[in-house]
Amino acid sequence: MATKSQCDKCAALCCRYFALPIETPETREDYDDIRWYLCHKDITVFVEDGDWYININNRCRNLTKDNRCRIYNKRPRICRNYRHKDCDFVDGEYDYELHFTSARQMEEYIKIKFDNNAAEKQKARNHIARKKLQRSQRKTRNKIS
Repeated sequence: MATKSQCDKCAALCCRYFALPIETPETREDYDDIRWYLCHKDITVFVEDGDWYININNRCRNLTKDNRCRIYNKRPRICRNYRHKDCDFVDGEYDYELHFTSARQMEEYIKIKFDNNAAEKQKARNHIARKKLQRSQRKTRNKIS
């Protein structure tokens, strides 16, 4: 009797997106860059265990209409290393710390983070002051040389 695999119950969810780590944003400009990502179709950004990721919803071109892998025997290492215990075929939502699905959400987050938070404002001012000092020191060194 043939056993059914977990994949038989699924619509190949793992083959319909990929998520890549991105640098943790620190400045308003960093967050605005992420806002730019979110201006694009089928892009989300999430934070999981303190790490930031860009999620790109884009179906694998090797996925057949019946949700099977056309190149299964020659699939990439990432696919071969994917384990059923990590399967996306689970009930409920992911437990992201943060999940941004639109540029507007990020814009609101930026306002709250930088405009309503004195500590973050001071951190940003310190960052700018350090950059100005570094530029000034470089100019001084160049004049001396």
